[in-house]
Amino acid sequence: MTYCLPPHLSAFFTPKEPLKYLPPMDTPSHLRKSRPYSGVSSFISQFETVRNTTTQVVTETREEKRARQKKEHIDQVAAKLQADLAQWDPRNNPANTEDPFKTLLVARISYDTTESKLRRELEVYGSIKSVRAIHDTSGKPRGYAFVEFEHERDMKAAFKYADGKKVDGRRILVDVERSRTVKNWLPRRLGGGLGGTRLGSDEVNVKHSGREDTRMDDRSGDRDRDPSPDRNKDRDRDRDRDRDRVRERDRGRDRDRDRERERDRDRYRGRHDGPGGNYRNRGRDYRDRDRDRDRDRDRGRDRDRDRDRDRGRDKRYDRSRSRERRDYDRRKEVESGEIIEDM
Repeated sequence: MTYCLPPHLSAFFTPKEPLKYLPPMDTPSHLRKSRPYSGVSSFISQFETVRNTTTQVVTETREEKRARQKKEHIDQVAAKLQADLAQWDPRNNPANTEDPFKTLLVARISYDTTESKLRRELEVYGSIKSVRAIHDTSGKPRGYAFVEFEHERDMKAAFKYADGKKVDGRRILVDVERSRTVKNWLPRRLGGGLGGTRLGSDEVNVKHSGREDTRMDDRSGDRDRDPSPDRNKDRDRDRDRDRDRVRERDRGRDRDRDRERERDRDRYRGRHDGPGGNYRNRGRDYRDRDRDRDRDRDRGRDRDRDRDRDRGRDKRYDRSRSRERRDYDRRKEVESGEIIEDM
């Protein structure tokens, strides 16, 4: 194929001249004369002495540097924590309320919520003496406030019913003031607090707050407590009403069943007691029988549909009754002032 190429292209494919042979300059190995192997004693004088050696620089690896920085950070945080613990004294804070046993901590509030708005939301539980929202050094809100009530029973009512209330689009967390009422209490920034929502990673942290644990304990205690006589009367009255409703429904079903039996009996007598009823009108009897069977099937479907509708209505009625009874009990406890004695 190269002969078809033009001369300036075929020049690329022409082989070059072979290399010129030159005799080797080194002596062959079988004719070479070399010195025998000797020790290193003659070269010891050329080694450097210990005095002239420089100190070895030890470099740390990336893992060692990371561990060192982490340990230094832990030591700094521990030293700062000890300094803050020495300076922390909740009883000598000039911004405290007067009576800690009438004061509530309201947390998780919106940054846009003002003290007047918070006062309006919590005045439904009783008269409020003061509301103090906490701000940082730059004047920005921290998201929690302290509310002092005039009476301790009002504080207990707000503690029981205001937790989880939505204010400005956020559900607030209500708890008692523990810094002056609980011995050896420490806030979250000093290593204390309730719950384990900030222990570490997502696998270690819990998803609920410590107030929810105490609320679950209160509910279990309320369940173990003996019910009041009024509550027993209301429960018995509701049970009797439900029993009467079931009896009336069963009585109506029995009445419908008896009526259907009489109708079937009359139909059977009319078919077979008349002249020629056994043979003359047999085709008509078959058609009537099929029509009656279809009618009975439709009636059974309607009865099942009505029964399901009544059952759903009873469930909604029982749910509304239980909600009204719970609201009535809550209103009665707020009016009587006997609320969370074991708080």
